[in-house]
Amino acid sequence: MAEDTKNLINGRWECAISGKTMDSLNPADTREVIGTVSLSGSKDVDSAVEAARRAYPSWRLVPAPRRGEIIYRAAELLLKRKDELGVLVTREMGKVITEGLADVQEAIDMAYYMAGEGRRLSGETVPSELPNKDCKSLRVPIGVFALITPWNFPTAIPAWKIFPALISGNTVIFKPSSFTPVCATRLIEILAEAGIPNGVINLVHGTGDEVGEYLATHPGIDGVSFTGSSAVGEKLAKACASFDKEISCETGGKNPIIVMDDAILELAVEGAIWGGFGSTGQRCTAASRIVVHENVYNDFLDILIKATSKLMVGNGLKNETDVGPLINEEQMNKVLNYIEVGKKEGARLLTGGRRYTSGDLANGYFIEPTVFADVDRGMRIAQEEIFGPVVSVIKAKDLYDAIDIANCVQYGLSAAIYTQDVNASAIAERDLDTGVVYINSSTIGAEIHLPFGGTKRSGLGHREAGGRGGALDMFTKWKVIYRDFSGMLQKAQIDKE
Repeated sequence: MAEDTKNLINGRWECAISGKTMDSLNPADTREVIGTVSLSGSKDVDSAVEAARRAYPSWRLVPAPRRGEIIYRAAELLLKRKDELGVLVTREMGKVITEGLADVQEAIDMAYYMAGEGRRLSGETVPSELPNKDCKSLRVPIGVFALITPWNFPTAIPAWKIFPALISGNTVIFKPSSFTPVCATRLIEILAEAGIPNGVINLVHGTGDEVGEYLATHPGIDGVSFTGSSAVGEKLAKACASFDKEISCETGGKNPIIVMDDAILELAVEGAIWGGFGSTGQRCTAASRIVVHENVYNDFLDILIKATSKLMVGNGLKNETDVGPLINEEQMNKVLNYIEVGKKEGARLLTGGRRYTSGDLANGYFIEPTVFADVDRGMRIAQEEIFGPVVSVIKAKDLYDAIDIANCVQYGLSAAIYTQDVNASAIAERDLDTGVVYINSSTIGAEIHLPFGGTKRSGLGHREAGGRGGALDMFTKWKVIYRDFSGMLQKAQIDKE
């Protein structure tokens, strides 16, 4: 049954002022409407920003452990409703049910982790060089944040941004993708049920063109956290720089898996299948390039093609399904166009490459898992982010050639190497120019308690998730406190006699 998805502004669920709506469709069967979403405009954004600004002075003074208790309650509610939320992710975004459940689990993990940060948020205390004086640093909130998220992880990525922003004492305007509005609404409903005060979290639906840029550049916004395409992220970063706003962008990827001649080929193929076709290739960390040592190139291809041919494509709610649909017609056509580009460039199409046009799959956005061989490192299919179930296999002469191929793109998010040689793995982890490196594992599967992000066009600003250098660095600023209780004027660096 389709559901209306409204904005949440200052604790009230409201339709967009314009009255305009659009339908959110099931990409596996576009005859099913998941929900009808409000299409907001500038006036809705203005109201949300005003609500967040009014709520900020009191929210920042709520002790961080108390803020953590609210987020902990949200974690418990997410855990209780994991199954129904996972099914919703699969219905609205299309990924298979095991991945839909994992999407929700990531949100649960992040909620528990950030709830615990309410009792840490640590700075440091250091001794003063002067007597009867102490020195410390502490984290303080920044203000009002715009959080703009994509459709491919409709519960997890919002959680990566919302929970650290809130635990740090900021207030939020959340603008999710218009392709997964129901998932976003359910997450915010849970936060409201957990007891978040009115105005602290505000939800504004709408398109990126109508709402996203206006929100990011709004004078009432102090910081922006964005996940999406590199082109949009760079545009927002330039716009925010002119307004002196904090901004963090997690953007594209063209991620390689290196397979050395001493690798366990069956394991490497498993990693390539999971990396290339998990979430139908619709991950910023998807393994769209497999760089294989020439000594095992043909053997690897044989195993890869056999494994790819066994993948079941279909509705993600069916347990036997391995690969679901693309998110929408535009994305499907983009992927099909890249497949034609690969053929014209002279890459050898080994399997896949077509849309499903008959049976139940004809009602969805399904493309066969696709593998190209004999791909040159300079081809467009080896350089540009496709964001679909398309894998390019590239031959390498040796370890150093493989690393050069891996690094010769404009992105630097994630990379992996399969090898039994500890020295080769050490060289790879040193020389691969990516924010995340995996040894004998695929390019996907980041854990929430370490920072996540990339180099080059894969990211701008602070990293996401937890750990040192993670999201708390985005959502807080440092304040240093000096307290002199000597009863006299002491001058640092001067009173040292």
